[in-house]
Amino acid sequence: MTQALYRKWRPQTFDEVVGQEHVVRTLRNALLSGQVHHAYLFAGPRGTGKTTTARLLAKAVNCLDPEPAHRPCNQCAICRAINEGRLMDLIEMDAASNTSVEDVRELRERVGYRPSEARYKVYIIDEVHMLSTAAFNALLKTLEEPPAHAIFVLATTEPHRIPATVLSRCQRLDFRRVPLTDIVARLRRVAEQEGIRAEEDALSLIARHATGSMRDAESLLDQLAAYTGRVITVEAVRTALGTGDEGTVLALADALAARDAARGLAIINDATDRGTDPRQLARQMTDHLRALMMVRLGAPVPLHIPDSLQLTVQSQAARFTPRQLTRAVRLFGQAATDARAAWQPQLPLELAFLEAALPEEAGPPGPALQEPPARREPTAFPRASPSIQTAGRPTAPAAHPSSASPPPPAPPPGRESPSEPAAEFSLEEVTPHWNDLLRRLRSINHSLAALMRDGKPVNVEGGALLIGFPYAFHRDKVNEETNRRAVEDALTQLLGRPVRVRCVLLTGSGSKNPAHPTLGRSLAAPSRPSPPQPSPPAGEDGLIQAAVEKLGARVVKNG
Repeated sequence: MTQALYRKWRPQTFDEVVGQEHVVRTLRNALLSGQVHHAYLFAGPRGTGKTTTARLLAKAVNCLDPEPAHRPCNQCAICRAINEGRLMDLIEMDAASNTSVEDVRELRERVGYRPSEARYKVYIIDEVHMLSTAAFNALLKTLEEPPAHAIFVLATTEPHRIPATVLSRCQRLDFRRVPLTDIVARLRRVAEQEGIRAEEDALSLIARHATGSMRDAESLLDQLAAYTGRVITVEAVRTALGTGDEGTVLALADALAARDAARGLAIINDATDRGTDPRQLARQMTDHLRALMMVRLGAPVPLHIPDSLQLTVQSQAARFTPRQLTRAVRLFGQAATDARAAWQPQLPLELAFLEAALPEEAGPPGPALQEPPARREPTAFPRASPSIQTAGRPTAPAAHPSSASPPPPAPPPGRESPSEPAAEFSLEEVTPHWNDLLRRLRSINHSLAALMRDGKPVNVEGGALLIGFPYAFHRDKVNEETNRRAVEDALTQLLGRPVRVRCVLLTGSGSKNPAHPTLGRSLAAPSRPSPPQPSPPAGEDGLIQAAVEKLGARVVKNG
């Protein structure tokens, strides 16, 4: 059976490790000074050399070569045993399939035994973030008081999921994505040694698709060599990956600059009919628009842009504003993610193009809404308690003193204060984050989260998100200053830009205020001011709320 290229060409010395010079230097200095740490955490993206470097460290600390600078030598009995996978003192554990506390306890029982052949027993725990909390607690005791003959190397792609108590016992080394030029150089060398003829532009395209993962790049080279009969061209790479050619990307960018929606949709349909993967095309457009954005803002042309296209990129960049490019990059990047789960994969790409090409305007009309009545807070009196009936009629508040100036009129519905700039977002951007919003609110205010469960985003109007509620009670409670600010802050964190919120009542959902005759099914408003409806006191159950909302009951406080 033929060995996969990424395994055949796995680095066997520190000099062969690509793109991780800072990690190699740290480990070599530790070996030369004899100060190897008892526990390391190797963190970084997949395919960047974490497990490979852990094996190199295991070879180096146990190598029999008398000169530390020459370790690992790959000639001694220990190095050969590790290369052949038969050294009993190198224990590799996949935490993704051994997550329980029993697995870690078994490891703790074995760690006390001295090595059978080597100087150190080296434990490599891959994907360590998959361990359960109990397993981490069991491992912590061993990391705190390890035997002198044991070294632990924990590898993970998600270091933020590891408890701080474990992190504090490890020396952390962060692996970076491998630079594009280093991946191309490595692929060129592997291709030459394997007798594979590959065009330079094809190697560059493979490296860009790998997004910093050397293992992915070598695996793709292996796949293409089998697919093309060991002659790899740019066209073969595009066919295998389902990517569009450069002409398609450039033509689509031209249509976007001209705001020609019909031509853009035709280009997308033609590309998908020829077998181009819409998700890959969205990624290519994101990459190309990012290059235009960098050039438009005065940065150098990115390295992956060939010399033959640099003038074209510069001329295209001049046809956009920076704001247009940042918005387009965001839209196409989201389309690349959405296309994975879309029932019609090219639809997210088409929608991204249309949103980027068409002028920005208010979102599409949502369900029939009812704006809440303008609310005035008393300026000279304390907050009123629930209304108390006296002789069958609620008491009225005292009149304002004649010397008090009236409060300023509330702005009309749909108009915002000029001091607050309108946020740039759409309803489609908010909807995918709605469940995240509810979870975030639940962690800070359970009552607010319960109220928000009955709400839903229905429109974007005047730069504000309209949230519709079926009952006035829920709308009014969320519309209180403290609650509304909490919702706005949570949405701002989720979307990464300021968000304003307005709470509205959904028409036909239990409201006693009929729709305005001149507005039909649009924003409903009462024909004349009605007395404020009291809210049930905190702590009352849902029956009281339902009675207030549906039956028009009043809460009466006795005594």
